[in-house]
Amino acid sequence: MAQNIYDNADFFAGYSQFARSREGLAGAPEWPSLKAMLPDLTGARVLDLGCGFGHFSRWATEAGASKVTGVDLSERMLEQAESLTTDSRISYQRGDLSLLEFPQESFDLVYSSLAFHYLPDCLTVFKAIRERLIPGGHFVFSVEHPLFTAPLNPHWQTEEDGTVSWALNNYLVEGKRVTNWVSSGVVKYHRSLETYLKCLLENGFSLNHLIEWRPNASQLQEHPEWTSELHRPMFLLLGAVASSEGS
Repeated sequence: MAQNIYDNADFFAGYSQFARSREGLAGAPEWPSLKAMLPDLTGARVLDLGCGFGHFSRWATEAGASKVTGVDLSERMLEQAESLTTDSRISYQRGDLSLLEFPQESFDLVYSSLAFHYLPDCLTVFKAIRERLIPGGHFVFSVEHPLFTAPLNPHWQTEEDGTVSWALNNYLVEGKRVTNWVSSGVVKYHRSLETYLKCLLENGFSLNHLIEWRPNASQLQEHPEWTSELHRPMFLLLGAVASSEGS
């Protein structure tokens, strides 16, 4: 099971101040790219893993989904999601993303935003997701880019010329990382791009989208401080389709 850091009061208070928390999908700079990867949701049954405040779940019904199930480990996140949701097509439940207790072939789309890097294993999780998707169903998700999660001792470093960069090291050493983000002792798991792709391909998915996201020109104009992020991608966005043969 992933660490339930979001139910820590101090962490939750800090996380709630981020633009993506306050503004929803409009505050997530990678959202336009993720949105372009999604299939037509008219009549779709959607599973939103790591649903957080429910921003995507509510958008999915607005886009035509017939039923959306949001799952999150954090009670605080789910309480906030419930308070913001009035659509009866949306239901939320507390659960470990590593243990999906849903009937097989019960969803047309499984979506997840910035959740899987909290899980120690992706092969088993992706297998469970494949089993819950109908043949031809879509799996769209984002994670922190592996170049971002790689450092065993993550920190910003200043070079002799005065430039500041993220310490990129231990890329091929996969596994647990403990970081100080919002609060101390946040547990995440690093895996390479190769591993993410293998987890998809070995579980009966065909890849149709791979985006190493970076801010575009207009975003950089609005947020010049993001220029410092251009030395490595911030997010990895992947889209796949469940094959008709299964895993």
